[in-house]
Amino acid sequence: MTVRILSPLVLGLVLLFLIGPFLIIIAASFSAGDTLAFPPQGLSLQWVTKVFTIDSFRESFAMSMFLAVFGTLAALVLGIPAAYALSRYKLPFGETVRTIVSLPIIVPGIIVGLALLRYLVVPFGFNITLALFMAHTALVLPYAVRVVSASLNNLRSDMEEAAVLLGSSRTGAFFRVVMPNIRGGILAAFILGFVTSFNQVPVSLFLSGPGVRTLPIDMLGYMETTYDPSIAALSSLLAFLSISIVFVAERFLGFSRYV
Repeated sequence: MTVRILSPLVLGLVLLFLIGPFLIIIAASFSAGDTLAFPPQGLSLQWVTKVFTIDSFRESFAMSMFLAVFGTLAALVLGIPAAYALSRYKLPFGETVRTIVSLPIIVPGIIVGLALLRYLVVPFGFNITLALFMAHTALVLPYAVRVVSASLNNLRSDMEEAAVLLGSSRTGAFFRVVMPNIRGGILAAFILGFVTSFNQVPVSLFLSGPGVRTLPIDMLGYMETTYDPSIAALSSLLAFLSISIVFVAERFLGFSRYV
């Protein structure tokens, strides 16, 4: 009886601990006051509206979208063949390759950003946007390989072999049989990579420059000089965007099957 009473109570406390800060930010974003505070000083939509009028937010949002979309696509272009090779063939150093591909997840992002700044941007004069693109692609690549590998492992290899026996080339079998059957995993990998890239802070912090800033970095800079509730409003909008993407993925793809 005690366990039955305590279990829901503990679950409720855990959910409150996880969701509580998010609820506070949402409430603060609708404040009518001039400073970020909780409880809110009245209710107003003025700060939510102001978010869309700040030029730096619009520019950094466009940069974050560019990096998230095209960085994830580049990671998939590299990750799908890698996942296929690791799943279908017994490579001599397969586990070593898996470990190397997973390094961007294991190594702290701040180290990755510092390394790229020190050994690519500074000595070779790499364009900041190009360096950011490379960094975000590298960070998303492990997710692409892992999620697509999971889909390939769940796909029977004899389906591909049957296509080859019926006269298809290996390339044709891959595009006509394998790709259509793992498209759910590919889309799941894209969504996971998109969210990861869009919300990336440590790497982007080192590789931001004049006129080239991602939205999270721009938000940090904004808070250094301004403390109005617009930053809470923007945070709430981004949180809803991420939650909506994951919800849609789970609803239509069964996202949890691939991660």
